[in-house]
Amino acid sequence: MKREEKQQMISELNAVFNSSALVVVALNKGLTMPETTELRNNVRADGAGYRVAKNRLAKLALVGTPCEALADLLVGPTAIAYSEDAIAASRAVVKMAKNSDKFEVVGGVMNGEKVDVKKIEQLAALPSLDELRGKLVGLLQAPGGQLARLAKAYSEKEQAAA
Repeated sequence: MKREEKQQMISELNAVFNSSALVVVALNKGLTMPETTELRNNVRADGAGYRVAKNRLAKLALVGTPCEALADLLVGPTAIAYSEDAIAASRAVVKMAKNSDKFEVVGGVMNGEKVDVKKIEQLAALPSLDELRGKLVGLLQAPGGQLARLAKAYSEKEQAAA
């Protein structure tokens, strides 16, 4: 890798570390190419990003970012999943870790705080922001519909009495 390419990768990773709400570090212990492709597709489908980077370059990119606490996790063949949504990055990597003994989540950083594997698994179990918005809209519409039916029933009752 040429010096310019290394510098570009460091600046790209630095931008990721500065803008992500959640960054998850995982050990890739020999995923096949089809497994890696499936993981990348699942991560993208969940609205997150996935990168494999040299640990030395990633450690240089961490300096001065909210994710600086990740430096001690970057040992061995690591991969980084990240997202602006604190849940998206955890979903696909936790699913892959459960389905493969060649992939292991080792930790991460959420909003500048270091989190362990258990916390990442808990995040993966939560509904996404879009799912929560859908539920909220449904909850708001249901009482409104009931209120409208109640008002109509009272109106019909008053008209029948008159």
